Amino acid sequence: MALSLSNFLYSSLLLLLPFGLIADAATVTFDWNVTWVRANPDGKFERPTMGINNQWPLPLLNITKGDNVIININNQLGNQSTSFHFHGLFMNGTTEMDGPVGATQCGIPPGSSFTYNFTIDQPGTYWYHAHQRGQYPDGLRGPLLVNDLESPYLGQYDEEVLLTLSDWYHHEMPELIAKFISVANPTGAEPVPNSALINDTQNVTVPVQPGRTYLFRMVNMGAFASQYFWIEGHTMTIVEVDGVYTEPAEASMIYLTAAQRYSFLLTTKNETSSNFAFVASMDHDLFDKVPKGLNSNTTGWLVYDSNVERPIPALLDAFDAFDDFNLVPQDGQKLLLNVNYIMTLDMKMKTLGDGANYASFNDVTYVRPKVPTLYTALSTGASATDVTVYGGNTDAFVLAKDEVIEIVLNNDDPGKHPFHLHGHNFQAVLRSDKDTGFYDSMNHTAFPAVPMRRDTFWVKPDGHVVLRFKSDNPGVWLFHCHIEWHVNSGLVATIIEAPLEMQKTTSIPSDHWRVCRDSQTPYAGNAAGNTVDLLDLTGENKSPAPLPAGFTAKGIVALVFSIISALLGMVVISWYGAAPIGTSELQSAEKRIAEAGTEVK
Repeated sequence: MALSLSNFLYSSLLLLLPFGLIADAATVTFDWNVTWVRANPDGKFERPTMGINNQWPLPLLNITKGDNVIININNQLGNQSTSFHFHGLFMNGTTEMDGPVGATQCGIPPGSSFTYNFTIDQPGTYWYHAHQRGQYPDGLRGPLLVNDLESPYLGQYDEEVLLTLSDWYHHEMPELIAKFISVANPTGAEPVPNSALINDTQNVTVPVQPGRTYLFRMVNMGAFASQYFWIEGHTMTIVEVDGVYTEPAEASMIYLTAAQRYSFLLTTKNETSSNFAFVASMDHDLFDKVPKGLNSNTTGWLVYDSNVERPIPALLDAFDAFDDFNLVPQDGQKLLLNVNYIMTLDMKMKTLGDGANYASFNDVTYVRPKVPTLYTALSTGASATDVTVYGGNTDAFVLAKDEVIEIVLNNDDPGKHPFHLHGHNFQAVLRSDKDTGFYDSMNHTAFPAVPMRRDTFWVKPDGHVVLRFKSDNPGVWLFHCHIEWHVNSGLVATIIEAPLEMQKTTSIPSDHWRVCRDSQTPYAGNAAGNTVDLLDLTGENKSPAPLPAGFTAKGIVALVFSIISALLGMVVISWYGAAPIGTSELQSAEKRIAEAGTEVK
């Protein structure tokens, strides 16, 4: 019954939030057992799925700004460790609650428990998801809404509606990752989703009433696909992105990359003679090859009258989505000036010495250190300001407190990539057109006086973006592509922000240390676990070596398969040579040799 109720609430969409919310902060506690369930959200294939308390989809977290949130996790998966990240929340003062395994905590092994305890001081639309190797596409992701009693748009709408967009795979992630990062896939072609979903299902209906205004909150919880979204016959007025209120901006189509969120106002028509389709359509530009028979679209309906037919959406000649770069934050925060430090990140995809395709920033492919980076920052004293202690494959940057930081990201790849910063949102001060190459600080368009802010922003193919933020939140924060395939292949950088300040203010709870012991993960010293010589990284986790000079991806694949073929040939020869010859085989051999004029003795 509980699962049916969850599905009903999630699929019916209407999330009515009372306006008379109590202003006093509350403590909200959740007890989650992470378990396996079976699910078939697209109606095509039932598969094992990660759920909470034997239920899937995962529960909506409906919080009020100022609340203290406590989430007690018990890992009952049996075969995988896990963790949770609360995407878009700054975790100000509580970096140990951010969630990425290897960055701010050890993985929670099967049978172990772990508590997340943090206060939410940000309003807006967020989500939560596993931050362990590829788990959230297997089901561990859900929406998180933070209500605001002081919202500038409070009173301008009658009801709220939640829409989540996602992509869905029929196979589990460990199998797909093994095929993706493989010598058999040297170009790094990402697995294409089997389906698109809205609210973790399809054919969703949203009952609406005429002449009313609705606040739609929309989250892309997908692993890979960006999605175009539109509602036929209606205009959307954007009022929030990634937790940042914006000046109202009208849009007929919105483009959401993986991990982005939008809120928009929609006023319904004054009559009920028709229902209207809304569509989420996966962006084919991201796919190396579109599989035959793939339905990239999923359709829902605004239902004015349940007795009236639900129309088939019209075909589009082209996608013409609103450009989020043109949004203006409602608080009017001006462009950050006087940059103190520039992080230049040149990203590319490349084949390494094992013949598989990986991703890198500045030719560094991220590999989790043996000691989570936060624990290195807390246990290395004055050496915590030396980037060396964080290892050669964490792509670490040590930042001073309260400085203006500029991230220059150059995309040396013909694909689109959405990038997410933990612990902050950022000003998006420049996004180039595609095929414009690397950023030239002496040759660019003027930066906006009041830049758009959000925590996930996409870069165009072979282009660049420039982002700015203030280092006012001491902690360990990842900056990474939010295509899950690229996270797993190493497109991650690590920011260690004001580590000496962290040492004064950060306290790790005992249950966090316990999961490290339970999983036999070291939790002190440098990235290699060395607590004596902090600059000695012997034994650290490393990426595969670079491809040997003169080799190409195709060449190494050909070599590997030639070796495999040769080995198989030797096995066959050995098998035949070792096998006893029976009477019929001997007679046949004698006949062939006699015909050739040679006597068998």
